[in-house]
Amino acid sequence: MTKAEIASIICDRVGLSKKESTEIVETLFEEIKAVLSRGEDVKISGFGHFSVRSKKARRGRNPQTGESITIESRKVVTFKASQLVKEQLQKAGECS
Repeated sequence: MTKAEIASIICDRVGLSKKESTEIVETLFEEIKAVLSRGEDVKISGFGHFSVRSKKARRGRNPQTGESITIESRKVVTFKASQLVKEQLQKAGECS
């Protein structure tokens, strides 16, 4: 699903214009990025929890050359789905 598809759904269900719906979606994602950039967690009730995790530097290997390299430390975003989302996924899997 893309941001444009989300905006289209908002437009259809809420009755806002395409432009207003797109602005809402863009604002939402910009705010989530800003909060994560500050190192804070984002918890969306009934959906899940985004958090920032630090990964330490580690040894790795270049798959093309086999050469040993150092992978630098970095921050990554992790997502943990809420119990409601997990249950809905299980129900969807049972229907297949």
